[in-house]
Amino acid sequence: MSDVTLRELEWTDLATLAAMERELFADDAWSEQTWWAELAGRPRRDYVVAVADGDVVGYAGLDVSGDVADVMTVATAPTQQRKGIGRLLLDDLVHRAAFRGCEALILEVRADNDAARNLYERGGFEVISVRRRYYQPGDVDALVMRRLLTEGER
Repeated sequence: MSDVTLRELEWTDLATLAAMERELFADDAWSEQTWWAELAGRPRRDYVVAVADGDVVGYAGLDVSGDVADVMTVATAPTQQRKGIGRLLLDDLVHRAAFRGCEALILEVRADNDAARNLYERGGFEVISVRRRYYQPGDVDALVMRRLLTEGER
């Protein structure tokens, strides 16, 4: 992995994130308007971007409600995948959730997204349920995954 740094999401990143969404998630990409709504959800919503050579190459975010944090998204630019950036982002979300007093993180992932499932499993997440035909179009199931934070992490 080249020099990758993490920083808080800024409004000037939103067009870049929307374009990356269209490339990564054509069927259900978040629009720039959706990103504006996410940014407006602070402080409950917490987003970070990964930057390499001045370019945003990934992003991730949480929605914190009480003692549980929902992982809203983790994404890496196609040209930067398999370089450890997703793991860096996921680890950052875990630290953010712990800092905010959460006991667990949960997320939904497409059942057919093997790369994401592997990332989450390596990050300590376990499947706790299935939401049938959750992702449309395509009738793809969502796996609901959870990671409990240990006492040492909180």
